[in-house]
Amino acid sequence: MTILDNYAIPRNLTALSPMLVQGEGIYLIDEEGRRYIDGSGGSSLVCNIGHGVKEIARVMAEQAGQLAYNPTHCSISRPFVELGTKLAARAPGNLTYVFFLNGGSEAVETSIKFARQYQLQKGQPSKFMVVSRWQSYHGNTMGALSVSGHTQRRRRHAPTLNQNCHIPPAYCYRCYFDLTYPECGLKCAKILETAIRQEGPENVSAFIAEPVVGASLGAVSAPVGYFEIIRRICDRYEVLFVADEVMTGFGRTGKNFAIEHWDAVPDIIATGKGMGSGYAPLGAVIMSPDILDLMVDRGADFVGGHTYSGHLLSCRVGTAVLDYMQHYRLVERAAERGNYLLEGLQTLGDFKMVGDVRGKGLMAGIEFVEDKATKRPFAVELNVAKQVMDAAMEKGLIVFPGNGSVDGQMGDHILIGPPLIIEEKQIEEMVLILREAIEEVEQNLDLP
Repeated sequence: MTILDNYAIPRNLTALSPMLVQGEGIYLIDEEGRRYIDGSGGSSLVCNIGHGVKEIARVMAEQAGQLAYNPTHCSISRPFVELGTKLAARAPGNLTYVFFLNGGSEAVETSIKFARQYQLQKGQPSKFMVVSRWQSYHGNTMGALSVSGHTQRRRRHAPTLNQNCHIPPAYCYRCYFDLTYPECGLKCAKILETAIRQEGPENVSAFIAEPVVGASLGAVSAPVGYFEIIRRICDRYEVLFVADEVMTGFGRTGKNFAIEHWDAVPDIIATGKGMGSGYAPLGAVIMSPDILDLMVDRGADFVGGHTYSGHLLSCRVGTAVLDYMQHYRLVERAAERGNYLLEGLQTLGDFKMVGDVRGKGLMAGIEFVEDKATKRPFAVELNVAKQVMDAAMEKGLIVFPGNGSVDGQMGDHILIGPPLIIEEKQIEEMVLILREAIEEVEQNLDLP
């Protein structure tokens, strides 16, 4: 069979993929009965609670039998209200207002729209620009892609992307300034002020960043103190701080939201993935009352909703997922199991091609290099991250490959993020398979 035998267009146009038919906990099963450890939580850390959870399935069936969708332009639903209440209780600081969407890209784009409309109502109409970081990924809609800093994803659409500004990422393994933390003084954070002043504070609406960068850097976490500086700079120039927690939210890093690892509360959080945990498409924007209260006081409706915003069935699933996570203490388990995972992955550092192992909670990454001493990356055409993914999948483990970590083109890494229910023995099995996969790829590359 080739992909041309299917009328439905797959995400990957150039490769054949197994037909998956069942999920059990951390495992996925194809139509031939082969089992795979879901080491990427679906596609890029979605399925936090694991596959095949019967409690969630029962909730979905019960709600669909009562009412699956309401006309959101003129009504609300109880699941919508209940999920909003639960999110407000879990969000950091005073972030208490929630706007629901279908996924992460929409959440990021809607965050940008809220920031812009807030600045308009505040009497600052020239504030339109968003500052973000290179080697970031914020989503695949045009607005979200515009603020993304991943060159390969941006390149094909560059002529149609919005005007925005990018600064270097907080990436200690490959410091843009060739400095060492903490003697660097966190120049990577302070450069935000330079960027705002260069663009003109009167033109900058918001700054957006992933607390732990996912797909485009492979679980790179900002150092201690970084976001505290970002928060102060944003306050100084009346710039809203948006935390992209699409991947990191809902316990993935061992906290409800990853930004809680720093003493800095954003104005807006864009989130998704783990909230629906793969059982239903679901995203959200969580924001400070300062933003929405001003808009309400000025009599300004938000312009930017979607047909499925606040989808009743998805919201009901989201509530069930959060209840399940709380009952089984999955946030705490992510912190505990995350330490065990990172310890196991660090044993892979004895391979020539493993340059860096990093992560927070059950979100980890491995960066591959051709030369450890110089950190020289592999040639792009070798597609080393995909080689590792293919080798691991052949052995029964799914991971998420990434590239462009060095400059948007060169650089290979894999992202690892199994469901938060994973046990220590299963982590050991994952690490063993990765060891075999990396050894196989390294031998094929014939490194000196």
